[in-house]
Amino acid sequence: MAARTPVLETFPALRAWQRKALVEYLRRRTEDFTAVATPGAGKTTFALRIAAELLGDGTVEAVTVVAPTEHLKNQWADAAARVGIQLDAAFRNADVHSAADFHGAVVTYAQVGMAPQVHRRRTMTRRTLVILDEIHHAGDSRSWGDGVKNAFDPAVRRLMLTGTPFRSDDNPIPFVSYERGGDGLLRSRADSVYGYSDALRDGVVRPVLFLAYSGETRWRTNAGEELAARLGEPMTQDLVAQAWRTALDPAGDWMPQVLRAADARLTVLRNAGMADAGGLIIATDQQTARSYAKLIEQVTGEKAAVVLSDDQGASARIATFAASDQRWLVAVRMVSEGVDIPRLAVGVYATSASTPLYFAQAIGRFVRARRPGETASVFLPSVPHLLGLASEMETERDHVLGKPKESDGLDDDLLERAQRDDQASGELEKRFAALSATAELDQVIFDGASFGTAAQAGTPEEEEYLGLPGLLTADQVSLLLTKRQAAQLAAQRRRTADGAAQPASAPTAAPPAPMSAAQRRVALRRQLNALVAARHHRTGQPHGKIHAELRRLCGGPPSAQATIEQLEERIATVQTL
Repeated sequence: MAARTPVLETFPALRAWQRKALVEYLRRRTEDFTAVATPGAGKTTFALRIAAELLGDGTVEAVTVVAPTEHLKNQWADAAARVGIQLDAAFRNADVHSAADFHGAVVTYAQVGMAPQVHRRRTMTRRTLVILDEIHHAGDSRSWGDGVKNAFDPAVRRLMLTGTPFRSDDNPIPFVSYERGGDGLLRSRADSVYGYSDALRDGVVRPVLFLAYSGETRWRTNAGEELAARLGEPMTQDLVAQAWRTALDPAGDWMPQVLRAADARLTVLRNAGMADAGGLIIATDQQTARSYAKLIEQVTGEKAAVVLSDDQGASARIATFAASDQRWLVAVRMVSEGVDIPRLAVGVYATSASTPLYFAQAIGRFVRARRPGETASVFLPSVPHLLGLASEMETERDHVLGKPKESDGLDDDLLERAQRDDQASGELEKRFAALSATAELDQVIFDGASFGTAAQAGTPEEEEYLGLPGLLTADQVSLLLTKRQAAQLAAQRRRTADGAAQPASAPTAAPPAPMSAAQRRVALRRQLNALVAARHHRTGQPHGKIHAELRRLCGGPPSAQATIEQLEERIATVQTL
């Protein structure tokens, strides 16, 4: 029996961006359409509505969805079935064709890359709409890109979806349009764009607080030399990478202290009205993932769910966790992109991955809003590169071809290998041995602005930030963080004044020691944030937009990465605005 045509009246009401994009799609009626929308915005619903429209008016007879992972195949098929579109998630290349009672199939990019001719024949047999989910994966390898191009070139319609920044390599993505800019470089062009800032304004996604933890780290190199560094302080890329890895070592004190803080934040959110709120720890490889799970059990007394590989059992474990009220999930790859667990509200970014693409994929797991007021909290190492990505969360990126690459000396290649075959690598152990690491809350990043001063783990000052109410609007988050920082600074001034008070006969106190570069940066950052907050209250402009305007006028990176001179220039500039 042939599959029934889906009934449009059964579809859920579309959000404003979905309606606008749908109207634009139906107006153009072009073969290719690229939609960029932030994670949690509803790309799946949008794509299925287009599929229903085209099946209903006879433009297409079949639908093929291409997804990055096996788990997402099942997720797509389930979502499609709820609106009357039957997709075969069990289709294998050897099947050649789907059964007649399906509208089509869901396959992975790897499947297409292995046998593009099979999918080309399927596409040519019936007029087909191809939905390419997270289209940047078509550029993962030349074989995947060539396979997608060869398999789906005969399609009547192609809809490309992505929720994250495009790739940083030079592999052109099939069916994506590129335009040459004034600098001569080719940039990807989307037909519909719905960014995080738009979704935050509409209440579609949650506000995200980034709690950055610094601390002292010590390690031994393969030459036997012992080194020490403080996370967040200016240093070479190699030292940053080694200090970062040392902090993430399960045997040190940094991870247990951060996990304890993250679990305390999770408890606050649960008590505040998100009773089923869950946490996710993102690890680099299997070995550390298992170690983090043991740490969580020690901290909370409750076992964590562990997802290590892209297989059928892992998919079932994710589904079980999503439907439960279990507190913590530890994963390597499975939840980095596309997986829908709306109750995730606290994250620990415990991986050395550093690309904007992966960072955005990971943070996208926490932003899916279920009701007004829900917030998300992500704990991460105080590493300049990550702080910059956290500060620029609202930045929209295109895929640029021909741009010179800048190495950051970090571990993206290692992570890619770990994700590809999901086995722990021994490379880190060969390079160095972690000796010790301690953690302290360095700053809280929200809406592009940095709040707070250093607070040792386990102190009342740290607890003040961990205890921020769980149900808040974005404006309330900014206001509370500003007030909390002001109270923290006032307490520090009182302690300084109390320490300076001495009997009249006491000898004259020695002049204060000059501040270190790190202390000056903290002081300047506080001053800049205070001035930005004052301008926010005068004009109503979001903190992030004010910071972005200062960067446009003065140049340089986000304030978390800015030099002393750049901070001083921005302070002088904001005072003149």
